[in-house]
Amino acid sequence: MEEISVCIVEDNKDIRLALEQIVMMSDGFNMLGSFPNAEEALTGLPKLLPQVVLMDINLGQMSGIECVGLLKPKFPEMLFMMCTVYEEDEKIFEALAAGANAYILKKTTPSRLLEAIRELYEGGAPMSSQIARKVVAAFAPKPQVHNQSLDTLSNREAEILQLLSKGLLYKEIANQLNIAQETVRKHVYHIYEKLHVNNRVEAVNKYFGR
Repeated sequence: MEEISVCIVEDNKDIRLALEQIVMMSDGFNMLGSFPNAEEALTGLPKLLPQVVLMDINLGQMSGIECVGLLKPKFPEMLFMMCTVYEEDEKIFEALAAGANAYILKKTTPSRLLEAIRELYEGGAPMSSQIARKVVAAFAPKPQVHNQSLDTLSNREAEILQLLSKGLLYKEIANQLNIAQETVRKHVYHIYEKLHVNNRVEAVNKYFGR
């Protein structure tokens, strides 16, 4: 299993230490460093170049969303997972617009958090189910405008894209279609390639013709 390098940006010391412990005590992850605020992260992350960053939103003077907005254009390969208590639609879309690749709530269990980090690293766009539902709800209930790139999808890929648009996780899609989770992930890669998108939100956006 390939090791994933991780950094944490979190102003609450107890939460920061807890997240560090979760990452450090788990096989397949390399804890590179952590930062208590956005200002230190802006200096430190470019030096450490982690593959995945767990980023809090409410960091004090500068928010995690602003921090991602400054770093993502310079380091497009760096993957940012917002790890926050916020469920408000506005915060979700601000974070995604700034370049966040995933959005997970702090009440997420350690095992799901680690699963989400790996899913993100492997090309997914993990979101807590509550968040995914809000993102999906922001779009129309059915496709409105036909998009030619959708025609390039196979029947199975179109089926998986439809389930993605409902906010289902890879695991849930695998169970529903009676196929392996890894097979779902491979189909999703092909969907992203064919639609020329980078994440679930963009794919769903295209599916709904926006």
